[in-house]
Amino acid sequence: MPRLSSQPTPRLTNLPGWLTLLGGLIAIGPLSIDMYLPAFPAMASEFAHQPGRPEYTLASYFVGMAIGQLVYGPISDRFGRKPPLYVGLLLYSLASLGGALAGDLISLATWRFIQALGGCAGIVITRAVVRDRCDVRDSARAFSMLMLVMGIAPILAPLAGGWVVAHLGWRAIFWLLAGFGVICLLAMHFGLAESHDTRHAQPLNWLRSFRDYLGLLREPAFMGYSLSSGLAMAGFFTYLAGSPHVLIDLYGIPAKHYGLVFGGNAFGFIAASQLNARLMKTMQPTRVLRRGMRAITLAALALAALTAFMPLPPLWLALPLLLVIISSLGFILPNANAAALATHGQRAGTASALIGALQFGLATLAGMAMGVSQSPRLAPMATIMALCILSGWLVHRWLLGKGSRHATCD
Repeated sequence: MPRLSSQPTPRLTNLPGWLTLLGGLIAIGPLSIDMYLPAFPAMASEFAHQPGRPEYTLASYFVGMAIGQLVYGPISDRFGRKPPLYVGLLLYSLASLGGALAGDLISLATWRFIQALGGCAGIVITRAVVRDRCDVRDSARAFSMLMLVMGIAPILAPLAGGWVVAHLGWRAIFWLLAGFGVICLLAMHFGLAESHDTRHAQPLNWLRSFRDYLGLLREPAFMGYSLSSGLAMAGFFTYLAGSPHVLIDLYGIPAKHYGLVFGGNAFGFIAASQLNARLMKTMQPTRVLRRGMRAITLAALALAALTAFMPLPPLWLALPLLLVIISSLGFILPNANAAALATHGQRAGTASALIGALQFGLATLAGMAMGVSQSPRLAPMATIMALCILSGWLVHRWLLGKGSRHATCD
């Protein structure tokens, strides 16, 4: 039987060590995505005479994230939180080495898919461990604290990626990711106590797991929180996929300075998530979530409307709206995750996996749409973002409308 942590439900008065370690695990995602974004122009140049676009390697990563999480969820509910992490982190490190040695975009996209199959274990298990240890309000605060830990990655990763591309080449990024995967594996082995008691867990049965997923898909509250946050995330991943082309190619920002703009938006996300942690002391998570959905929708619609009048709006108009969009996620993601997991303690891994699969499945569609809609205008990125985010707001109002009995999980 796995060793369990002795204090399963502590009050979060500070940043405990286990939460810091989880922040490192969940940072695999933003590092794997953000660090290589400045390399898109270099990869496009190297593989100019081969089929495919660099954006497709991002889409393949999203597909791997969506599929892999569905596998790790039931496994973690049956065997505990740590065993899937051993497999996932080892696979992630090996696939990162494969990406460094890739000879064309097709093989790179394949390695990115495998890399995501391994790295997504950290995302699924992180949410499940938080649910194992915390109630709904402390879960919202814990997820907000994780935004602080993992938020450093979107600030530093593009800056580091731009420097690495300029001095060592884009392949060096994947060597660094492989090393980070090994570090996370060692830290998890020595520093993370098992939080899930498997003594009464049922034998792993994939047919039953499939029925569990279907049951979750039929729950209005779970789907309302998962889809609304997932569609908001899809808008964010549209920005991830489109921002290198928009900022570097269209606005002429040097690749080595791309991270400064990206990091400014990430800082807004961090600030919002930490304000959210403070708000949890006096406000309910669902109330803050509703306001965050309203803010992100208004900003996305304003940006899309702006591009209808000018092909390339000045940066001083576009960047503040992008800042509001990215920052609003700091109020949406922690509270939506906490609310969706609130009533699923015994199958937190399965519920966490479906949340992640929905988020990255929607992000895949948005990333693919962005990959085939490059133009010398801001309109494609702004329009896709607005459609995703507006859809999220409509789903939120439909399934979790104010006054609905489904919206009161606090």
